[in-house]
Amino acid sequence: MRTDYHNHLELGTLELDYLMKFMDEAKLKKIDYFGISEHAYHFYQTKDILSNPWVDARRYYDMKDYVDLFKLAWKNDIDVKMSIEMDYTPGKHAEMEKFISSYDFDYVIGSIHWVGDFGIDLAEFRDEWDKRDLHDTYTKYYDQVITLAQSNLFDIIGHIDLVKIFKYIPEDEEFLLHQFDRATTALANSKTCVEISTAGLRKPIGKLYPDPRLLQMCFDKNIPIVLSSDAHRPQDVGADFDQAIDLAKRVGYKTLMTFEKGDRKEVPLG
Repeated sequence: MRTDYHNHLELGTLELDYLMKFMDEAKLKKIDYFGISEHAYHFYQTKDILSNPWVDARRYYDMKDYVDLFKLAWKNDIDVKMSIEMDYTPGKHAEMEKFISSYDFDYVIGSIHWVGDFGIDLAEFRDEWDKRDLHDTYTKYYDQVITLAQSNLFDIIGHIDLVKIFKYIPEDEEFLLHQFDRATTALANSKTCVEISTAGLRKPIGKLYPDPRLLQMCFDKNIPIVLSSDAHRPQDVGADFDQAIDLAKRVGYKTLMTFEKGDRKEVPLG
């Protein structure tokens, strides 16, 4: 079985014809469980959760239109899961919980894209990496992974080590492994699954998320996984899943987690 739970329509439209381009690719790539998880910051309903000039310039959707798209898909017997990718925002737990509980999501992805006012994965902020202390940024990033897990608001954490995207990685292996260890310990005590994301292969880092050492810790602590492509274009659905499956099996995984309206079920990885 294969999942692809992390996909975005933001480069197109919230219309059935565009969604079907993703669905057709999922069928071609033999994806058994497929979902759309648009960025929450695009929606007017999340302004009280995350607001800054970069985000506010990209807030142009209404959740009603999003939900209506899925209702239309389901009416036409299209098996697509409805999700959202939320920027985990410290200090906004109540607001995030209210938003999540307001919609009948099949699952919810929580991701970390911001360390304070620093958009860690954004090209516009890339020069900031040379101005900031690398260990401090990594520590603050993994602090958020921990509190994201402790919030227990999310079914999946997206691209858990996104912080490596531009190849800024601490040389101190002991420091890095410590961050991995404390993050996975928190995740193991939550409901949150980890995704193996092939998106990193299409980014400057050129590697899967997560690092194999981090994924091994996830396995050793019994943290479930899903497969995701983080596709922003139909052709990237299920991209490079052979590499993701190989990594999962090498560290010991034999199953994936699936979701439907908050319920979860393990299925064989294949």
